[in-house]
Amino acid sequence: MIQTFCTGGHGGQHRNAKQNGVRIIHPASGARAEHRDGRDQAQNKKRAFEKLATTKAFKAWHKAEVARRLGYAHDIDAIVDKAMSPENLKIEELW
Repeated sequence: MIQTFCTGGHGGQHRNAKQNGVRIIHPASGARAEHRDGRDQAQNKKRAFEKLATTKAFKAWHKAEVARRLGYAHDIDAIVDKAMSPENLKIEELW
């Protein structure tokens, strides 16, 4: 969901005349981000998407969704446990 809103700033006759601020809400993950610093809506939308993609909630959702689509979601714990078994780990001492 993409929402636009008027950004604050210094007074004047054009204050609250343009909806430059952009808020993006990703319903599946609950992640949200907004950007209001740019002068135009397109620039703010791009920055808001960049912020959204770096949120913890979106990253967790994305990781789970990729695993689900690749068919790993049902046994992801078993896959991780197997990968972390002692025969798969190599420990080196630096000193």
